[in-house]
Amino acid sequence: MLWRIFSAFVKKEFYHILRDRRTLFILIGMPIVLVLLFGYVVTNEFKDASIAVLDNSRDDLSHELRQHLEASGHFHIVADLRSYGDLEGQFKTGKIKMAVVIPARFEDDFFDKKQTTVQLIADGTEPNYATTLVNYASQMILRFQQIKSGAAAAPYRVKVETRMVYNPQLRSAYNFVPGVIAMILMLISAMMTSLTIAREKETGTMDLLLVSPLPPLLIILGKVVPYTVLSFLNAVMILVMGFYVFHVPVLGSLPLLLGICLLYLAVALALGVLISTKSETQQAAMMSSLFALMLPTMLLSGFIFPIKSMPALLQHISSIIPATYFIDLLKSVMLKGNDLSFIWQPTLILTFMLVVLLGLALVSFKVRKE
Repeated sequence: MLWRIFSAFVKKEFYHILRDRRTLFILIGMPIVLVLLFGYVVTNEFKDASIAVLDNSRDDLSHELRQHLEASGHFHIVADLRSYGDLEGQFKTGKIKMAVVIPARFEDDFFDKKQTTVQLIADGTEPNYATTLVNYASQMILRFQQIKSGAAAAPYRVKVETRMVYNPQLRSAYNFVPGVIAMILMLISAMMTSLTIAREKETGTMDLLLVSPLPPLLIILGKVVPYTVLSFLNAVMILVMGFYVFHVPVLGSLPLLLGICLLYLAVALALGVLISTKSETQQAAMMSSLFALMLPTMLLSGFIFPIKSMPALLQHISSIIPATYFIDLLKSVMLKGNDLSFIWQPTLILTFMLVVLLGLALVSFKVRKE
């Protein structure tokens, strides 16, 4: 008799779980999503890394070296430079991640059995990615000279010299400080905003606000202003810690840097408000924030793993994540010293995201009020 009651109770629980789509997603969908994400994102492989070539020799052998680098599929030559002066502009705009400098008389010195030096210059704002690019290119150049000179010949006739711009010592803090700012601002601004509005709805106090004379826009602003102030103070605190504790430089304009932080804050807050308008409970708001904001910001924004190493589908998804542009803007201003003329495009994209998200949140809020 007791066993029958227990069996019926277990069946009822199974039925309840199978009927609840949210619980089903957590139990079955979340492991699948995480395995696929980590399987494709967590990798040291890369392909089509954007590089430039400064060929001071322009002979047959240097042309063959260029073809050898591109033939692997790991490098894509996007710029053919004419002088060292062109390098800075390419790195500042973020068009390339590495430059290969081939010396003059490359072919003559190689076949005269003289040592010649090929220089690899990488963007050190992403230390792990830069190291991977340089190491792989060095191995490819070594293999190239072995093919051209024969296995019995001296293997180090071509010397490879490496240099990292913007982060010569490859300090990891140069990469994680901007990423941590993006993570914390997104968590505090978006998640806490969505939770506080969802809590008002869950406790019934939102109904009092909706029948008050305050228009929806002022209700939203009243909810997000405190989190804006606290989040901005957090951003300033992290920047100060990064500068004084981890020695991360701020080479660009400080007002521009703070303005970018405010813009990203506004986008994160708009996301939080939009999530809260679609969530009836704090639990739903928390789950939506975790899956829609936290995981993409951590995994797909370029904070931990290079976007170029991801499959094409995930690269497209990363292009709609605000943190992708925010981290790029922080690195551009802090490490490269760029002004608005270099970063207007990602700034414009974040501004467009803000307008769209605020519009959707306001419309959704008005609909719920009616």
